[in-house]
Amino acid sequence: MSTGQFPVPTGQYPVPEFTPPPELSAPAAGAIGFVLRLGKALHQSGYPAHLLERALTLVARRLGLEAQFFSTPTSIFAAFGVADRQQTTMTRVEPGEVNLARLSRLDGVMRDVIGGRATALQGSARVEHLLAAPGPYPAWLTVLAFGLASSAVAVLLGGGRLEVAIAALLGLVTGGIGVVTGRSRTAQAIFEPTAAFAVALLAALAEGIVGPYATGIATLAGLVVLLPGLMLTVAMTELATQHLASGTARLAGAMITFLSLAFGVALAAKVAALGFDLPAAAPPVPLPAWTAHLAVAVAALAFCVLLKAEPRDAGWIVLACALSFYSARAGREQLGPELGAFLGAFVIGAASDAFARGFRRPATIALVPGVLIIVPGSVGYRGIMSLLESETVAGIDTVFQVALIGVSIVAGLLVSNVLVPGERLPES
Repeated sequence: MSTGQFPVPTGQYPVPEFTPPPELSAPAAGAIGFVLRLGKALHQSGYPAHLLERALTLVARRLGLEAQFFSTPTSIFAAFGVADRQQTTMTRVEPGEVNLARLSRLDGVMRDVIGGRATALQGSARVEHLLAAPGPYPAWLTVLAFGLASSAVAVLLGGGRLEVAIAALLGLVTGGIGVVTGRSRTAQAIFEPTAAFAVALLAALAEGIVGPYATGIATLAGLVVLLPGLMLTVAMTELATQHLASGTARLAGAMITFLSLAFGVALAAKVAALGFDLPAAAPPVPLPAWTAHLAVAVAALAFCVLLKAEPRDAGWIVLACALSFYSARAGREQLGPELGAFLGAFVIGAASDAFARGFRRPATIALVPGVLIIVPGSVGYRGIMSLLESETVAGIDTVFQVALIGVSIVAGLLVSNVLVPGERLPES
């Protein structure tokens, strides 16, 4: 259920200055500069390869440019001009976390430039301003959102009052570590295993204070925001749409994140077993059924902050999460987990495209949080942990289930996009 790596620095790799050939007019040079800056901003805001290349191709065409684009998780290649006289540029970028507020504003800039309400140079300046702008929420609120998301997921995983309370505290620990490690590029590389170690160790030590409880639920919920379920789904979508280089790289990145988290948890378990005499875990005391509905709403509000959405979109995000969650749950009860995921993805895909058409705003505002609540991140985590604990058969079975659920989500999104196509960019 990961929202992407947190936090991710921006602006470290500036867009290379484009030096136009002598025969290129000044308006064309300005249009090319705008497209390059737009591509960098969309990439750093969480756009996957299949959407990024499509958007840049459409924008370039509306601006009268002949261009081709190739996106990977760490770079964008752009070639302008006819085949025998192309000028190619390469923009180095860091894989960005999803920033829904920035994506919404970039959509407005794109529409203004294409519609003639702003020049390409003005559009470039606005894009640079958006890249340099701080996030919409302070660090303390982001940390709080980690805690809320963890407590909500603990409810959805079947935890009781004790598991929910401890999961909330562990989520705060994860968010705090993210803020601290985000200040250094070197420290960012060890964010996931460090957070996993700290959360798992604290979850184990909490048994010595509060007594036996379901430590597995609390640990998983405390780390749920870091699970690369969304990254895994995006990777499968890129592979399904024949963006093989980006999809393969992103899939490898998701697996490394899973393994990093599993390593931290396994190391904490060894340390706790060597240094402390802890009681065995106990099953949770179930909460009333109505708490699951509250958990969905709380998780959706936490996603508003974690995905950096504009406050005005909170209602749409809660509705999107409810649509995908309840449709997926209904499908799971009637058809099984794989087809349930397909139904949930189809419903949220169709709803987000309808949202884009009706309000002329990016479909990602509703789509990303809606998909995030049904991605198989927690199942993938359990599969990797089973493999590390030498439960090979159970681990392979779980990992295979993750793949099936991921493919089902991708299929649901692709089918919904065919049956309910999203809004097209306006003609210039």
